[in-house]
Amino acid sequence: MSGYNKIEIFPIGIAHTPFTDDTDAPFQGKEVPESIAQIEIFPEFTAGLDGIEKYNYLDIVFYFHRREETLLTVIPRNSDTPRGVFATRSPARPNHIGITTVKLIAVEENILTIGGVDMLDCTPIIDIKPTIDKFS
Repeated sequence: MSGYNKIEIFPIGIAHTPFTDDTDAPFQGKEVPESIAQIEIFPEFTAGLDGIEKYNYLDIVFYFHRREETLLTVIPRNSDTPRGVFATRSPARPNHIGITTVKLIAVEENILTIGGVDMLDCTPIIDIKPTIDKFS
């Protein structure tokens, strides 16, 4: 592993979504902006939500918790041509980390209601960042 030390990452919350299987979830959340879900932030991280209501969109960093295989070459959806995993959105990545942009609908204590979701139910949330778009 090229001599690097292991990195420890822990979840700050969990996603509650309508998608229970890979075949249910959209390829990207923007395909189904009407899909609504909630992110439950664990109590010890709730203070980190202060001010988040000012943003319309959030970037959610999460862990593909149901994916065990790691591939460096994959065949993307709607393609017959293999590509390197870093040139795709495949969950079969070396670190199984995903990122998605969602619409922030509401904030109630430690619960974020979001739209445009592509995560599976019970997905561990690693980080949340506001989407800052200079054109919005």
